[in-house]
Amino acid sequence: MRMSRLLSLLVAPLVAGCSTLDSMVPSMPNLGLGLGQPSFQAAKTTGLTVADEPFAAQAGASVLAQGGSAADAVSAMFIALSATYPVAAGLGGGGICLVRDAQGRGREFDFLARAANSGGGLAVPGAVAGFADLQKAYGTLPWQRVVAPGEAYAATGFPISHVLALRLQSSQNLIRNDAGLRSEFLDGSGRPKAEGTVVSNRALSVTLGTVRLAGADGFYSGTVAAGLVAASAAAGAPLSAAELSGYRASQAPARTASLGSVSALVPGPSTGAGAFIAGVIGNLGSGDPEVAVVGALRKALAGFNIQSVPPDLGATSFAALDSKGQAAACAVTMNGPFGSGRTAGDTGVGFAASPATPAGLSSAFLTPMIGVGGGQTVLAGAGSGGPNGSGAILYALLRLAAGQRIGRSADLLSTGLAPLVTANTIACQNSLCVALPDPGGNGLGARVDDLQTSARGG
Repeated sequence: MRMSRLLSLLVAPLVAGCSTLDSMVPSMPNLGLGLGQPSFQAAKTTGLTVADEPFAAQAGASVLAQGGSAADAVSAMFIALSATYPVAAGLGGGGICLVRDAQGRGREFDFLARAANSGGGLAVPGAVAGFADLQKAYGTLPWQRVVAPGEAYAATGFPISHVLALRLQSSQNLIRNDAGLRSEFLDGSGRPKAEGTVVSNRALSVTLGTVRLAGADGFYSGTVAAGLVAASAAAGAPLSAAELSGYRASQAPARTASLGSVSALVPGPSTGAGAFIAGVIGNLGSGDPEVAVVGALRKALAGFNIQSVPPDLGATSFAALDSKGQAAACAVTMNGPFGSGRTAGDTGVGFAASPATPAGLSSAFLTPMIGVGGGQTVLAGAGSGGPNGSGAILYALLRLAAGQRIGRSADLLSTGLAPLVTANTIACQNSLCVALPDPGGNGLGARVDDLQTSARGG
């Protein structure tokens, strides 16, 4: 039995009346990019990062190399993704992160994009607030140094990565409908620009410059917020200035689930993601991890009456581990590829789609997870984009709990729909750690040593 057999259930149009699970529960250094040996954390290793998009993984590694924490690294990766992978991550979106500090305390940060009071198709953004809170609580570097790598990508340009090129091909009809997306990602003949083509988003770089200098306030008030309000009104789905300035991310102690010899920090019950992963874990049987996960996924989907899922939920995941033992794992979404498919004019920000739209189901499958065994982090990773992402990250932890070796991407289950659905993992055994991107995807796991940085592609 393979997890990919579930896909026939999950690629049809979403059934009517099932839009989101949230309503069902209570309210830089040089990096080599070639394939090679896994990137193990040995005595001189100062950190690991893993992400679906290689330039974002590099941004996180660069921050770790400057002495940053895992929280600094995931924040830098998100800001970079907003420039290099806007199909699945952006300032206009939202997500969920987990952090486990060096003392073993876990904390959850929830910053999902919210439906607007107007009932329109654009979401109230949550990501900037969430990562600003996370970095303030657990970061060691100044906020400005965390934002800078992504701002530079947006300002000076970056080559379109292989994974982004794939997503541009599948989303080209949507891209044609927005002037900002069209000018950045389509060539003169209206076709998606090729892999390796250097693109930039100068408007986004200006917005990121404001966020770098003023923090979250620079996004939720002032000229950036005014631009979001004006653009949303012009799109016929208005967001108000009060909605933006009033947005607050939430945080709470992480929930712990027991999985035999290990425990897992998972999203809590206040989100659809927490409800779904609790349903999966609650339905786990004994025996082979793969069989157990596939069976539990089927039961959880049936329990929530999820009969089908949109093929592209516009989501991505990433994680980091630093030399002091702090771990951070995040999953973010735009609620569909490029979110609503609309950018906010001079801000360069893409609006996420409202969670009330069919792709709002994406938030139920954001599955950051941190595994703990013997008082140490044994896994930091996340699944995103669909139930197979949730299942794949849980499978990795069950393998570790069973004492099975995880040293290569081939030791993990592919989600079967990469790059639309992915699970990215940092796994640790016997004091050695390896950063492994989804085996079916095109991501990057990067290792930062005292004097150098190396990387492993997916």
